[in-house]
Amino acid sequence: MAAILILGGLAVALGSSLGGYVLGGGQVMQLVHPPEILIIVGIASSIVLLSSPFPVLMRLIADVLEAFKGVDMSKERFCDLLKLLYEILQVGRRKGYIAMDEHISDPKGSSILGKYSTFLADQSAVDFLCAALRPLVDGKVKPDQIDAILSTELATKKNEASNSSHTLLMLQDSMPGVGIVAALMGVINALNKMDDPEALVHTVAAALSGTFLGIWSAYSLFGPMGVLIKHNNAGKFLYFEVIRVSIAGFAKGLAPAM
Repeated sequence: MAAILILGGLAVALGSSLGGYVLGGGQVMQLVHPPEILIIVGIASSIVLLSSPFPVLMRLIADVLEAFKGVDMSKERFCDLLKLLYEILQVGRRKGYIAMDEHISDPKGSSILGKYSTFLADQSAVDFLCAALRPLVDGKVKPDQIDAILSTELATKKNEASNSSHTLLMLQDSMPGVGIVAALMGVINALNKMDDPEALVHTVAAALSGTFLGIWSAYSLFGPMGVLIKHNNAGKFLYFEVIRVSIAGFAKGLAPAM
């Protein structure tokens, strides 16, 4: 469904833009000028490469692919998480923290965690839950310190996850200027053809098409994709917040049901 929404949105944006242009008497191929496309795509790529360390670049690729795949924010997934947390915290309450060790040491083989496929499908959530319970099981920290530790870890994860959307939103801000650069280069080229009016008109039209492509890609592609990744991250971290609040509350003495 996520891929359909993305491709559908792009199709509507492109179709309405080209449709309106054609209805106004234009021809689609008048907008296609390979030199302008090369300039814009090349500069856009350089912006991403220059502004993104390798881990950020890999994260950006992964987040874009995940945007097409979609993030599961269904009621079923969150209900499964709440049931899972209730069951494993009940073990800790009745048998002591050490009894939870068998479940967090081998999540897939756990009689509790293994029942919830929606949870096991998210390896980052599995790692976070096990890492959050480990200090309680090992007795290495005081229960009232767990919340601060988990909050700090989540803040770090959120900061790292925001890099992808920041890059795409930076592209949104940059692409109109990139389009202007392409247009200016086209105008410079046009000034060398003042003695040939027909070639002059064609070159100016090509230059303006570069401006169009830069602005269109900024507001129809990069900006929306950046916002979509922000929404996906919000959904993912809401899942982590449920884990954090539940474990922190349990460590402070709240009953698992609470």
